[in-house]
Amino acid sequence: MRLRMLITAAGLLVAAGWAARAAYSGDVGSKPLILEKNEGEHRVRRPRGTPIAGLPFIIKVDRKNGGSQQMWLGTEEIKPGAQIPRHQHLGQDEILILQTGTAHVWLGDQERDVHAGGIVYIPSATWISLKNTGNEPILLAFVFSAPGFDDYLRCSSTAEGERSTPMTQEEVAACAEKGHVHYASPSQTSSR
Repeated sequence: MRLRMLITAAGLLVAAGWAARAAYSGDVGSKPLILEKNEGEHRVRRPRGTPIAGLPFIIKVDRKNGGSQQMWLGTEEIKPGAQIPRHQHLGQDEILILQTGTAHVWLGDQERDVHAGGIVYIPSATWISLKNTGNEPILLAFVFSAPGFDDYLRCSSTAEGERSTPMTQEEVAACAEKGHVHYASPSQTSSR
């Protein structure tokens, strides 16, 4: 119940912020959205040798979906044992909301377990990695303060149901540059 209240409160704050910003800035390109759990832009990560390759995600709100120029939101399911590789976002803050499950999180110089209802705030340029250490999938929502990573996700994925080809290292690097994200080298991730 607390999680539902927290997510509802966060949604209301985001909506109020959008309305205020749109009214103040004249941003008339945005449109209100009401989305159920499985609604949004369904995508699948292209194979590239990472633990999350091939996993689906949903882009809920961004410049394309709802027309937000200020922030964006997505969701995904992380299977038991799966890990989000160590990376940092350049130019965007991020908030992770664990709706279910248990994760071990490496954030900057911190390391700890986070459970259903937990939140991880990731300031821009902070290293982050997350591993599902539980026996159930993690339902994860991720909110970004500015566009950018959505470009990377679209570049490195396909629409659900489309043919997917493995990515080359050059393609991964080009997508990462486009999306303002930097992944750690293998030597930087050996302990994670």
